[in-house]
Amino acid sequence: MPPPQLPTRPRPSLATAAAALAAAMVTALTAPTAHAAPPPQATPAGHTVVVAPTGAPNAADSGPGTAEQPLATLTEAQHRARDLAARGDGDVSVVLMDGTYRLSEPLRFDAADSGQDGHTVTYRAAPGARPVLTGAEPVTGWEPDDPATGIYRADVGTGFDTRQLYVDGALAQRARTGLAPSDIVLDATGFTLDNPDLDHLADLPDQRRIELQAMLSFTNRFAPVDRISGSTVVMQQPAWDNNTYGYDTIQSPFRAPVFWLLNSKAFLDEPGEWYLDTTAGTLYYKPLAGQDLASARVELPRLETLVEVGGTYDEPAHDLAFEGLTFTGTTWLHPGTSDGYANQQTGTFLTGVQEHRPADAFTSCATGCKGFEGARNDWAQAPAAVQVSAAHDILFADNTFVNLGSVGLGIGNDANAHATGVGLGARSVSVVGNTFTAGAGGGIVVGGVRPDAHHPSDERMTNSDILISHNRVFSTALEYLDQDGIFAGYVTRLTIEHNAVSDMPYTGIGVGYGWGANDPGGNPEYLARGLYDFQPVYDTPTTLTDVRIVGNHISDVVHTMFDAGCVYTLSAMPRSTIEGNVCENSGQLGLYFDEGSRYITAARNVFLDTAAQWAHANNQNGNTTGDQTLTGNWTTNPAITGLVTGERGNSVENTVVFTRDDIPAEARDIIAEAGPAAPHHGTS
Repeated sequence: MPPPQLPTRPRPSLATAAAALAAAMVTALTAPTAHAAPPPQATPAGHTVVVAPTGAPNAADSGPGTAEQPLATLTEAQHRARDLAARGDGDVSVVLMDGTYRLSEPLRFDAADSGQDGHTVTYRAAPGARPVLTGAEPVTGWEPDDPATGIYRADVGTGFDTRQLYVDGALAQRARTGLAPSDIVLDATGFTLDNPDLDHLADLPDQRRIELQAMLSFTNRFAPVDRISGSTVVMQQPAWDNNTYGYDTIQSPFRAPVFWLLNSKAFLDEPGEWYLDTTAGTLYYKPLAGQDLASARVELPRLETLVEVGGTYDEPAHDLAFEGLTFTGTTWLHPGTSDGYANQQTGTFLTGVQEHRPADAFTSCATGCKGFEGARNDWAQAPAAVQVSAAHDILFADNTFVNLGSVGLGIGNDANAHATGVGLGARSVSVVGNTFTAGAGGGIVVGGVRPDAHHPSDERMTNSDILISHNRVFSTALEYLDQDGIFAGYVTRLTIEHNAVSDMPYTGIGVGYGWGANDPGGNPEYLARGLYDFQPVYDTPTTLTDVRIVGNHISDVVHTMFDAGCVYTLSAMPRSTIEGNVCENSGQLGLYFDEGSRYITAARNVFLDTAAQWAHANNQNGNTTGDQTLTGNWTTNPAITGLVTGERGNSVENTVVFTRDDIPAEARDIIAEAGPAAPHHGTS
């Protein structure tokens, strides 16, 4: 449903307006279609700028920017909006007419683009329109490459690369071939082929574009090939070193591994696969059954980000809103570099040469070591297609994030994940009534994981007062399988309420980081591992406090990866609540209180058909996990581990076990109330 108009003067902050918007959605039983956008109203003291896609009738950047004579580019619309906002005499609405806006570079919004003197600058869809902002270019002119194989080709030009292709709204699979674990013998520089059927790999061209993907337990890793000679495959560095270092590594996974080789035309043998020859500028694709490339929508992304909202700590971006837009058509190139994607956990990864990695790390650090602990504080975060940092009073409402090459929306992540170069510092950011789907990465990532995220060197770095409400996140993280539907690292006053999260490979909603190691007094488990030889034992709390995970409907998660649940937590988060949520068909756990999770109350949640325990706490090996209060929860699976009343400060009481065909009335009420309000309510 479209959000109601933000009030005109006198007006509350955007955060207050967003909270009112979310509250209104709870009782909104009838509304215009979900694709209708709010009308571009301007107060007598306000301003409106209208823009249409390039090539639209009567559109020109020299025109007045009205509905009759709209501007032709978003760049000019942004310039006009900036000038109008600087007057400080009213709200500014940039109204996007229907159509596709193909960006040649990302849109960046800083302090100069912000609303002034209590006013807001809003980029919104015209009435009934659903404008699309894309970083992709359409692919046409297909012709058969080899009729015998059913492969087609198209000329797309050179000078760029991409890891994603979208066909009819779906993320297509890069050409790949499976490797059985018995086909290869892993070593410190790569692996030896132990299957004569793979001898042809040594003759493949463009070997440095080939990658190994390793789907393990909670990590999903990518490492590029350097060269193949005979049966010897040498991998690029430091990607191989970093992917064989730590926990759940390629050579020592925590469950049976699944391996593929990707990104060679020789692997293109299944319908729906593709390959890009960057030297020749030729794209190859094998259509799915019944797919006609003469009419199919094929989009090849060129950009890695679309929108970058962020200033500096001295001059943050502020009072900006984005409503009724579709963000689509990006890639993310870093995993294809010599760094690869040395995935650690939930979208974090190692980069560069590791200072403390011993020479024999392939064997001595295959399942952790002291040197690996020295890397934790430098883990990088996957960037988002739409980014917000060093900003306050920002609203995203009724937008669609689809077919994106990494995370959909990143809020206050570490600096490495922000194109502005300034991370963290996000406050009063509201994300209400949006849809996130069919992307390579997770839906929403809030907060950072590095030291400045949990113990900021400048208080203005603190992420705070973030609202994630009434969104739908489903069928995403299709390539980076380790990423959550909604994830938050270190945040103060975070609310995640009435969202629907479904069909995810890993965790539905994850909050917290640091394994308790950054909490006051540290974690004895990480003292034993040697972490505190590389960082202090903090005596002050982290910024992770006052988290509310309330009224969400989480279903069909943890069906690809492992060591996860509907709701997953790490580290202490004082005064935090998990209440009124529904967890349905988890492939593993319901609530997972992992290392160092403390001070959380879980009440009135309903768990339907969790494959494993409805609640589990990892209190092994000296971890500080404890101080949880679980009260009045309903579950079809009675199993619970690590949580016993009177032990470690835990309390578990009034749990009701029921069967699927006899759901108690109060549990039915919680199920009915969970998830987004109509029309966003419902599963995918």
